[in-house]
Amino acid sequence: MKDPFDLPFDEPEPDTGTAPEAGSRAETAAEPEPPAPTRQIWTVSELTAEIRNLLESEFVEVWVEGEISNCRVWNTGHCYFTLKDAGAQLKAVMFRSAFRLLRFKPEDGLHVVARGRISVYDPKGEYQIVCEHMEPHGLGALQLAFDQLKRRLQAEGLFEAARKRPLPVLPRRIGVVTSLDGAAIRDIIKVLERRYPNVHLVIRPSRVQGEGAAADVARGLRAIGRVPGVDVVIVGRGGGSIEDLWAFNEEVVARAIAACPVPVISAVGHEVDVTIADFVADVRAPTPSAAAEIVVARKDEVCQRIDHLGGRLRAAARHRVQRLGLRLHSLQTRPGFALWPARLALRGRHTAELTHELGRTARALMARRQRQYQALRLTLETFDLRRRLGGVRTRLVRADSSLKAAAVGVRHRAVLRLQASVGRLETLSPLAVLGRGYAVCWDETRTTIIRDAGSVEIGQAVRVTLHKGELECRVDDKSNE
Repeated sequence: MKDPFDLPFDEPEPDTGTAPEAGSRAETAAEPEPPAPTRQIWTVSELTAEIRNLLESEFVEVWVEGEISNCRVWNTGHCYFTLKDAGAQLKAVMFRSAFRLLRFKPEDGLHVVARGRISVYDPKGEYQIVCEHMEPHGLGALQLAFDQLKRRLQAEGLFEAARKRPLPVLPRRIGVVTSLDGAAIRDIIKVLERRYPNVHLVIRPSRVQGEGAAADVARGLRAIGRVPGVDVVIVGRGGGSIEDLWAFNEEVVARAIAACPVPVISAVGHEVDVTIADFVADVRAPTPSAAAEIVVARKDEVCQRIDHLGGRLRAAARHRVQRLGLRLHSLQTRPGFALWPARLALRGRHTAELTHELGRTARALMARRQRQYQALRLTLETFDLRRRLGGVRTRLVRADSSLKAAAVGVRHRAVLRLQASVGRLETLSPLAVLGRGYAVCWDETRTTIIRDAGSVEIGQAVRVTLHKGELECRVDDKSNE
């Protein structure tokens, strides 16, 4: 039986109002039935891929306006977020290659316009926009990035006046971080030659615009901060558009300025140009030339000021001496001070006598203390452990020598006694008698010495000990003589 869903959906023929003839009806019944169409079955992956191909081919580049929500930046560097408005929402992703080129930081609630292509994320079956570019709606991306970084650094306290360092009056060595091709370095050198010709200038060349300029400026600040003797650093460049000056609005430059060990003067662009570096630096100069004028005072102005202060000091000293002299003269003319010189002389004489007596007493006391010290030192030396140990060591050496001599004598006498005993033993030893040709006769068991021939029988076995060796014999004959 056929599946009713496999049958074709034939539309009924239109009613013409006339009944068909019998012949035609027979012809129709005799016609063969057309074959049923085959159905196409898709897998989920195939259908999703087909939808993705359709979307990607139809929406190659679209601009979408909406509010960012659920914004997350993964450790891979990709940014995932949702674009929404009052009626709908759209998943969005911006890969690392495009995300790192943004001038501002996407965050929730930010109204943006994004450019990208529509695609489908196969594992979840969701369509999304792959963003390649993004800009704030109604506000430039550079201005937004500037405001974001300014708020963040201000919250960290990098703009506080309390951390600003004063500039030295006459720095001996000045560091400059700028481009060698720009007009800024020429203006700085010209002003310094005019105001302070003998200053030592240390220049660290750096790119000041374009890709990688901010990192190069930060490296230059760190390098020139390590140069010994640098008292102040000027960092900046000449004027230009906001894009040209953008390297000095980067966070890496701001933190390098804050971390510099010496005061930093920011001289970026013209007077109307304001950058993040101006807020972080210790002093902001409107132009590079003004920075050179700020960093050093005119040498002749300093000399004039020193001369002026020296003149004022000399005049004040003369006035004070004159005023004190008049006061002294008025005091000397008073009746109460008439006999003052004589009384002062008497007091001086009495002071001299007391001084002499005090010196004599002190010397006598010191001599007595010195004698007591010498006596105590001699007494202590008699109890000096080093001396006592020296005497003990001497007695030990002497006793050791006597002990060794006594031991040698005892050993010698013992050797002599041993030799005498050996000699006596040798004279009494039967072995010596055997050596002269004698022999000792034993019974067969070698337990009894045979001294009498009558104590043995004919045929009895005996043992004869010689000087060297022993004989086993048998008695064949005996004689009692």
